[in-house]
Amino acid sequence: MSLALDPAAQDLLFREARTANTFTDEPVTEEQVQAIYDLVKYGPTAFNQSPLRVVLVRSAEGRERLVKHMAEGNRPKTAAAPLVAILVADNEFHEELPALLPHFPQAKDVFFSERPVREQAAALNASLQAGYFILGVRAAGLAAGPMTGYDAAGIEKEFLDGDHKVLMVVNIGKPGEDAWMPRLPRLSYDEVVTTV
Repeated sequence: MSLALDPAAQDLLFREARTANTFTDEPVTEEQVQAIYDLVKYGPTAFNQSPLRVVLVRSAEGRERLVKHMAEGNRPKTAAAPLVAILVADNEFHEELPALLPHFPQAKDVFFSERPVREQAAALNASLQAGYFILGVRAAGLAAGPMTGYDAAGIEKEFLDGDHKVLMVVNIGKPGEDAWMPRLPRLSYDEVVTTV
């Protein structure tokens, strides 16, 4: 069975896409980021909670503040990427639910009044949105370099408040020279899918 999505789009989003490790110096514009968000905001989350927040690091001062919290191997590429996004889970997402879930505004209090419940929901659903975000970057013809090698507590203290948790840092731009590592193996369908 074939997919409805054009094969070229399948390649752009999945088959040919890889984590980029180098980038050109071509800037990533605000318009590109807005277009990415305008596409990926439609990805589903439970109760439409949409807990992902994005901190764009554009300034030299912001970059310097971020790079010092990155793992040693991630510092050079984060320093050189045209744009860096810190993807964050908002643990107070429930405050937006009356607007995001107008047919059931009481979900804010019925399901999400307890902080531990919100933290778990925010981490899961913002992680889903982070995946959509990476696909959106690819759909814009850009490359993404998502990373989890950093001092999370340091980034949170530097850029966030106590209601937000960092999920990942994503370098964004046009791929540079030797941007890709070789494609690594993947598990087969039979190794992943079980039918009961």
